[in-house]
Amino acid sequence: MQNKIEQNKENKDATRSPFWDNRYQNQDTPWDLKQPAPAFVDLLDSPGFPKSGKIAILGCGTGNDALLFAKMGFEVTGFDFAPSAIAIAQERAQEVNLKAEFLQRDIFALSEEFAGVFDYVVEHTCFCAILPEQRDRYVEVARSLLKPKGILLGIFFTHSRPGGPPFGSTSEEICSYFQPAFEILSLDPLENSHPKRQGEEHFGQFRRL
Repeated sequence: MQNKIEQNKENKDATRSPFWDNRYQNQDTPWDLKQPAPAFVDLLDSPGFPKSGKIAILGCGTGNDALLFAKMGFEVTGFDFAPSAIAIAQERAQEVNLKAEFLQRDIFALSEEFAGVFDYVVEHTCFCAILPEQRDRYVEVARSLLKPKGILLGIFFTHSRPGGPPFGSTSEEICSYFQPAFEILSLDPLENSHPKRQGEEHFGQFRRL
């Protein structure tokens, strides 16, 4: 009973900016790979993938994936709940002389300010960090940010461990959340995951309907 109470409290705290900001200030960020996700590196190295467009990174953290896309020529805006994460990302962009915008925002408040702005939305460790009951709202936000036929690029945690964050999901659950707002172009197990996440990730490309 006590463990359940503690878990419920942590879940409630995880919906607030100070919870995540404290994690960054204390360097308690096991989700931060300190590098771009290998799947995104592979995607951008593929000959058929476009190398331009406006792209939103939801839950961008310290900018690992955002700076990769900026380096490849995309117009990048990263959003994160935690001011400390945004400050680190901005500093890193300046250090490597890359143009990328990083804004401290609650992703659930983005729709009015950025409706229909982006060609791409990138998901990586944001969908798994929010509470499962917030996932329908997440899908609505992601769709609202995209231009018609815009693409969501997502790396999803598909582990089966209890509790969270990170909260796991199945590929079937992911499809059920994103349909019918998106066409599922692909959703496959990731072979080239970071070693810490091997066998626990799926990579998806979804088109806004």
